[in-house]
Amino acid sequence: MRAMILCAGRGERMRPLTDRTPKPLLPVGGKPLVVHAIERLRAAGVRDIVINHAHLGAMIETVLGGGNRYGVSIRYSREAEALETAGGIASALPLLDAPEFIVVNGDVYCEHDLAALCRPLPDGALAHLVLVDNPDHHPHGDFALEGDHVVNRGGAMLTFSGLGRYRAGLFAGIAPGTKAQLAPLLRTAADRGQLQGEHYRGCWRDVGTPERLAELDRKLAARGA
Repeated sequence: MRAMILCAGRGERMRPLTDRTPKPLLPVGGKPLVVHAIERLRAAGVRDIVINHAHLGAMIETVLGGGNRYGVSIRYSREAEALETAGGIASALPLLDAPEFIVVNGDVYCEHDLAALCRPLPDGALAHLVLVDNPDHHPHGDFALEGDHVVNRGGAMLTFSGLGRYRAGLFAGIAPGTKAQLAPLLRTAADRGQLQGEHYRGCWRDVGTPERLAELDRKLAARGA
């Protein structure tokens, strides 16, 4: 199983912390954010990881290296400028070299058991998304669930966590090196009944501001995580 960690964002809302440090390297719970993701992927049995980067990307490579110290193999998809989520994934497809793969946002802290994302997608599905309760900063959510199908409109709306499993074909129409957002692809797939999902109710934090980073750090310290 292969996975990608998205680390190319500039982290504008996290400034001034991200002026000299890429957001995925900001420490929380005694280690960089991205290391939490690497360790959870490794615990799920994932050993081959691709990380994309743009802003201060050389620092990410210096800190993480080839992944040996974490028990994984890391390769890098370098972007001259951030290509958005779908564009970054499309450009990394040759490195992923797999029909299906897991993708994790590098600026999200989540304790989801990623082993569940290692199961193959059912026939006809282009992706499986992990959805969470809407945080205060995103009260209206992104998608709803009807059974295990993700829909654009329905009952209770939920927020896309940034964790998912994807079929490479979802990105076939994006030329490598071009910017492209993920949301339009997902919404089209949902309208066609090709999007699966689940509601995760455990610990998840979108660490988008210095205040949310500090809050998470306090919570992890309080429980000795």
